Amino acid sequence: MAEGLFRHALAAQGEPLNGLKVSSAGVSVFDRQTANPNTVMALSKVGIDLTKHRSQPITQTLLDSALAVFGMTESHLAMIALQANPPPANAFLMREFMGDDADPQIPDPFGMSLSHYEACRDNMVEAIPSLLQVVERLYSAQFSAETDDR
Repeated sequence: MAEGLFRHALAAQGEPLNGLKVSSAGVSVFDRQTANPNTVMALSKVGIDLTKHRSQPITQTLLDSALAVFGMTESHLAMIALQANPPPANAFLMREFMGDDADPQIPDPFGMSLSHYEACRDNMVEAIPSLLQVVERLYSAQFSAETDDR
């Protein structure tokens, strides 16, 4: 869900954000699985098609090439840190930039009803504006650093 929602949000932005690649990877998934039917349904209700999505496990290559890594829960970030060498310094919770009043974690709806998937989707949607700001800052900082290195 996060990949589909964030890709959709970035597509509505100007350059350079709308050209960024978005990938999702799981800390405990089988490679090339289709999206859960409830995930597909929850996103189809907001006009996003995930029928062609296939899962992939998180890899060091993905982590090393990522501008930012966003997890739903502290346990996701802990599992990434255990699997990575070195752990990524650019790993965050999706909702941690929303302010002090927001719960920073998004419960994983795996195995639950469609309403749980819709609640998960809505929690992610609430986080998107703050994630766009974070990614824009990270991109600008990386671009400035690369320009300074020349």
